[in-house]
Amino acid sequence: MNSNIQPNQSQIPRLLLTKLRRRSFWQILITLVTLIYLVFIGLVFNVGALFEGARIDRGILLVSDMFAFKTHVTLNLRRNELKVAVEGERLATYLPGNYPNWFKGDKQKFEVSLREGYKVRYEEGSLHYFVPGYGEMTVKKEGNQIITTFPENTHPLPEGFKIRESKFDARPVFDHRVQFSRSRIEVHYYELGWENFWFPLGSRFNGLGFLEILDLILFQERLDPETSNVVAILKEFWDHPTWQHGQLAIAVLETIMMAFLGTLTATLVGLPLAFIAAENINPLGIVRFGLRRLFDFLRGLDYLIWSLIFIRAFGLGPLTGALAIAFTDTGTLGKLFTEALENTDAKQKEGVQATGASSFQQFRFGVIPQILPVLASLILYFFEHNIRSATVIGALGAGGIGLMLVQTMRTSRDWENTLYIIVVTIVLVIIADTISGRLRKKLISG
Repeated sequence: MNSNIQPNQSQIPRLLLTKLRRRSFWQILITLVTLIYLVFIGLVFNVGALFEGARIDRGILLVSDMFAFKTHVTLNLRRNELKVAVEGERLATYLPGNYPNWFKGDKQKFEVSLREGYKVRYEEGSLHYFVPGYGEMTVKKEGNQIITTFPENTHPLPEGFKIRESKFDARPVFDHRVQFSRSRIEVHYYELGWENFWFPLGSRFNGLGFLEILDLILFQERLDPETSNVVAILKEFWDHPTWQHGQLAIAVLETIMMAFLGTLTATLVGLPLAFIAAENINPLGIVRFGLRRLFDFLRGLDYLIWSLIFIRAFGLGPLTGALAIAFTDTGTLGKLFTEALENTDAKQKEGVQATGASSFQQFRFGVIPQILPVLASLILYFFEHNIRSATVIGALGAGGIGLMLVQTMRTSRDWENTLYIIVVTIVLVIIADTISGRLRKKLISG
């Protein structure tokens, strides 16, 4: 009898329906298990409380500070001192008579013209704050309390006001903020962009356009008889006290140096050890086993752990970062080099051996040419990766661009500097990726 009995036409729909039911059952089961697992993770890590405690408004404020800057108008009530300064910094303070065009007055009486019709006026110890569509409210200090007087109308108070007996705080729109406390009055005037990025506020080149700077360099006489205009301009830019262009350039070089020294050391140490650990080269199993475990130990500890160990042993500095990268990459590159050597074709080595070549020549002409493209690709990739790693290690205290990034994030006033360093880091990684990618193609294609 023929065992390959074909189902008749009436059985085919039933078989298809059975298969579809089985497939749908497993799909539904997998989906339910996944959902249950996600709910379990949410309960264990208390994800709901995490989102409830998130300060979304503060995060938005910090992100906005990356793209905008604010000028502080500060009246110290205790010392009767007035200061108008970008981000409240001493090095970016406006001198009397050189205030921005939206500020007029002195410590006895001043007026701030804000956008969208808002106005702030201070006189005789009282702050008058005009809000379009609502009216003018008056804030003053009586004894130890802050008293706010509202206009006589029935309009509801706009959002963005926090009024207490100890402080008046108003930010109805993004581009300004008004505060009146027991010790000071502050008006924050926000503007888009990076303030005084090219030259500091007190520089003679501040406020000049590109064409004016070019005219100074090419056609104008020396401003300083002992220094050319181009040197003076570059010096003002390089020694910028707020944006620290010169220090950032040195930090970038330190980061590249850490990555280069770490990768070079790992290559010089890992490649000879890989020859000894390769099964098709070294017949001693105990030696191969020991080296492989050494590779596991070195790469088993992350470069952050090695960095903490070396910081404890040698102190802060780029050497610590280079050693951390070298130790971690020696284990990783040693393992990858070993696998590349074990995957080589023995026939090429045997062909060189048949010519009467020595053992060194056999490795030189029979093994190295086979693994050279792989070695070059790995080394260049790890160098590119280590530039990012050096940034993270630098944040722990090893120096470089990572340390500068952490320093700017410690305060809430330097987030535009933080974005500047992040942009420089991304550009550095892009340049390293582009160069290493082209070198890999050249080396692999011959």
